[in-house]
Amino acid sequence: MTAVRSPARDKLRAFFRAPLAMLGLGLAVAFVLAAVFAPWIAPQNPYDLAQIDVMDAGLAPGSANFAGDMTYLLGTDGQGRDLFSAILYGLRTSLAVGIGSALLAGVIGTVLGLTAAYAGGRTDTLLMRLVDLIMSLPTILVALLMLAAFGRGVGNVMLVIVLMEWAYYARTARGQTLVESQRDYVEAARGLGLGPVRIMLRHILPNCLPPLIVIGTLQIARAITLEATLSFLGLGVPVTQPSLGLLVSNGFQYMLSGDYWISFFPGLALLLVIVSINLIADRLREIFDPREVS
Repeated sequence: MTAVRSPARDKLRAFFRAPLAMLGLGLAVAFVLAAVFAPWIAPQNPYDLAQIDVMDAGLAPGSANFAGDMTYLLGTDGQGRDLFSAILYGLRTSLAVGIGSALLAGVIGTVLGLTAAYAGGRTDTLLMRLVDLIMSLPTILVALLMLAAFGRGVGNVMLVIVLMEWAYYARTARGQTLVESQRDYVEAARGLGLGPVRIMLRHILPNCLPPLIVIGTLQIARAITLEATLSFLGLGVPVTQPSLGLLVSNGFQYMLSGDYWISFFPGLALLLVIVSINLIADRLREIFDPREVS
């Protein structure tokens, strides 16, 4: 008896056969674990003033602290904070903002995209013109203006990212729904008298998930980049809630004095996070695209 092949299992195997995708997945998992367990991994809480000594400011990587009982693997910043610990804590904020805002924007955009395609008419026209408007605006400029009005903070940064990014999900969900709504299984569901909400959520949405997953993965990297940019410019998260972008910004003024490590190591961590997510997204796009060869 011939075993039935599972499409999901085939795609999973295709993903694991790609070395670059596995490298990206390994890095992403390592960064997430480092962020989650930062309070136990970090040798110092870099935002606890009782643990910081200004005499340790600007120490090079591998230097011992002033008291001689601790070694700073990646050096210290201008305030004497252990840079390795600061990066671990910065990862927590950057990943939380990126993943949280991407998920929230995905839910909002997917629901609106499904509604626009299934309802049609004026609802579809209105929502799609709104999507066109948002996607035509310069993201950084609009985000700067909104944060200048709302103020700094993790919540405000996430709100701005969601308001600017949900349109990508909505357009993708609408396009997929228009295709799936013409399938025979949708006509059969309508013939059985199923309601539109049940048809959209139980029948159409599962078939729209592959491209939405790809978009969502890319949007996580985009959200992390946008948050880092805003924090670097001084309108992102406050200093009490560090992110990688803020750490890069804090060390920028020391670059010309030779203390390169203050900006270099947080910038390298940020680069690796974004590259790892993009490697995963690229492989997912290849797997879910029928024109690509796995």
